[in-house]
Amino acid sequence: MNTKVAQKTDEAKKMRREIIRDYAIFAIALALAVLLLLIFPERKATATITAWNYFLEMIAIMPAVMIIMGLFNVFVSKEQVVKYLGKTSGIKGILLAIFFGALPTGPLYIAFPLALALWKKGARVSNIVIFLSAWACIKIPQELVELQFLGLKFMASRLTLTVVFVILMGLFIEKLMAHSDQHLKESQEGGKINEGI
Repeated sequence: MNTKVAQKTDEAKKMRREIIRDYAIFAIALALAVLLLLIFPERKATATITAWNYFLEMIAIMPAVMIIMGLFNVFVSKEQVVKYLGKTSGIKGILLAIFFGALPTGPLYIAFPLALALWKKGARVSNIVIFLSAWACIKIPQELVELQFLGLKFMASRLTLTVVFVILMGLFIEKLMAHSDQHLKESQEGGKINEGI
């Protein structure tokens, strides 16, 4: 019983820290924006128009993203995500991550809520990085435009190099995160041992 209470308390503290961190990042970004506008007042009109246009774009797109997220959470089970994009998915998971990243069109910020949902449902870190990278730089319509204007050789070369480096980057980030998590776990265990002494 005490263990469950402790876990809930830890989760609440973690959530509170994340909320505070998010607000702190927002406040810093806002302060930097105000500072830059004070330093460069002649850019105020351009910055305001750009920010307003971006806000309108977000307002237009985000409802659709929320609907997609809701459908994803309802119709895609954790077991399916683990099976096709989890730690045991292997090359199949990598290919699916590339395919699902390259298929849609739209700005990259749409992909972040989807990536978070995949992560919460048990997708492998490398597959999430590959998915986001494919969304950013491997688009099927883009490949067709490249083929038309730049030729098959250029399109095939760029696509091959992009796919190779996207996969390498995903695997590297996964290893880096695993190493960081292991180091953090060891330091926490060391702290608990010292407290016990």
